[in-house]
Amino acid sequence: MAAKSAKTIFVCNECGFESSKWNGKCPECNAWNSFEETTPKIIPKTAAKAAPGSVGVGGAAQTFSLKEVGTTDDIRYDTGVGELNRVLGGGLVKGSLILLGGEPGIGKSTLLLQICGKFNSALSILYISGEESLRQIKLRAKRLGVANEKLLLASCNDADSASDTVFANKPDIVIIDSIQTMHTENANGTSGSISQVRECTNIFMRTAKTLNIPIFLVGHVNKDGGIAGPKVMEHIVDAVLQFEGDKNYTYRILRAAKNRYGSTNEIGVFEMTDSGLAEVPNPSKVMLEGRAPNISGNCVACVMEGSRPILTEVQALVTKSTANYPARIGTGLPFGRLGILLAVLEKRAGLYFSRLDVFVNIIGGIRLDEPAGDLSLAVALISAVYDKPIDTENVSTMAFGEIGLGGEIRNVPSAAGRIREAERLGFSRCIVPKACLNEKLPKGIEIIPITHINEVLGIFGVIHT
Repeated sequence: MAAKSAKTIFVCNECGFESSKWNGKCPECNAWNSFEETTPKIIPKTAAKAAPGSVGVGGAAQTFSLKEVGTTDDIRYDTGVGELNRVLGGGLVKGSLILLGGEPGIGKSTLLLQICGKFNSALSILYISGEESLRQIKLRAKRLGVANEKLLLASCNDADSASDTVFANKPDIVIIDSIQTMHTENANGTSGSISQVRECTNIFMRTAKTLNIPIFLVGHVNKDGGIAGPKVMEHIVDAVLQFEGDKNYTYRILRAAKNRYGSTNEIGVFEMTDSGLAEVPNPSKVMLEGRAPNISGNCVACVMEGSRPILTEVQALVTKSTANYPARIGTGLPFGRLGILLAVLEKRAGLYFSRLDVFVNIIGGIRLDEPAGDLSLAVALISAVYDKPIDTENVSTMAFGEIGLGGEIRNVPSAAGRIREAERLGFSRCIVPKACLNEKLPKGIEIIPITHINEVLGIFGVIHT
């Protein structure tokens, strides 16, 4: 009797949803034309490959009481890059699995190869590349000035072989570049497919936990800016780092979207140079370079990225509209926030934007997601409407505060830290919520406390009627 042919299934290449028939639209993620036909492999439970040295498949896991589990203070490696240490929460944790994502050419491989040359010379590093040849890595290392005698290189696309290589060499740190180029026989599809990426990530997770070594995984992003692959991959890893930046700018921002060993609020700032990525320890100074006084529509805001205050410039341009529907364009702002502030300024401050085009830009690629940026945005809009600068050659102003729908100015956290950063950079005055006066504020800078948006009009010499 002939063997029954394997049944084919259809898998969505966006979210991994499986169906017995082809669908034009995925019922799970609503993606169109995303189903691919595949034949599932039936892998016996006893044949599933376990990481060398790990507990056998189907065996009972060994248990320990809470008192028996030991901890040590020295569980982190210093990467040699202060901005990366900040984002990781103080350094690289032993046994952690870290996913580094970003657009092609943003600097992921450059950053990881650079830290290979800055780690402690006593640490051995294994760099496994599935995209580049060993010669290409050597040339890039030479350009970046990386000369680490304990850096081992391997070119491999098989996740099982890569895992075996890690167990054979037992390095202190492993870098996999990239997870989308890896494949395993224990999953269906080609390299980069949903099932392959998920299973390969599981292989490296077991490897990291078994040997108690940190492993970096490089991940690409999809057209929506998210890390390509199933969301379950991000749940498996211990930390998800995202490299952001516009290719038209030289600055790159490293954020932690997930971190089991630290905060997700910290960011690292880098500058792309001819010799690789350079740290930017003072991003506020960099963001304000080239700022000119006596220009209307400008105001400096302060956003908190974790414990770090960052000053950036908000620019607004208001012109008479010739279209039936005036333009409302904001770069670096949350969706809808500009419309809300314009409505508040019309209703509570008597300004009318119904026949005006409004354009807002946040300088340097920083996003003004924090509500504390409301006041600086409102000051920039008022300055643009009346064509009066908030700054002069002798006076430089910074503003922060949340604006309610009633036009009231509400307090925000870390007021003293924001003002201290403005004072350090030479600003002469700060417009702040009056409630901030309850904190102990620096004395070397003029503080202008306000309670309502109408009081900003008074700073410009305008009386609200």
